[in-house]
Amino acid sequence: MLSGDPIVSEFMDKSFVRLRPEMEIFEAIDILLKKRLTGTAVVDDDDRLVGVLSERDCMRTLLQGAYNHEPMGRVKDYMSVEVRTVNPHTDIFEVAEFFQNNIFRRLLVVEDQRLVGQITRRDVLHAIQTVQRSRRS
Repeated sequence: MLSGDPIVSEFMDKSFVRLRPEMEIFEAIDILLKKRLTGTAVVDDDDRLVGVLSERDCMRTLLQGAYNHEPMGRVKDYMSVEVRTVNPHTDIFEVAEFFQNNIFRRLLVVEDQRLVGQITRRDVLHAIQTVQRSRRS
């Protein structure tokens, strides 16, 4: 049973794929494909969030390769550095509203400048289900 309003830390995923900025872009693409991910966080050696690499970012490798005749580079060359994040203590209903009004599928959870998790639309659905069950009992 939940006490008070549910917060992000109760439903976020703490173990997920993280990429490094110096990783070769094709190694990162292989990971995204093998893990069936649409994107994931890019962190430095101290687990500080430095960006996100998405499928869309990766498609730029094809476009650049068409001009250079050989796509190449590192994750840092393609990742998005403007990343929307959320604090682990954020109310889950605020996150649900964000997802309702934006195209994002996930929010990265940052505390003290370190990546501590991610919360997805599916996690929010799970939270809604948990809240409803809690209220019925």
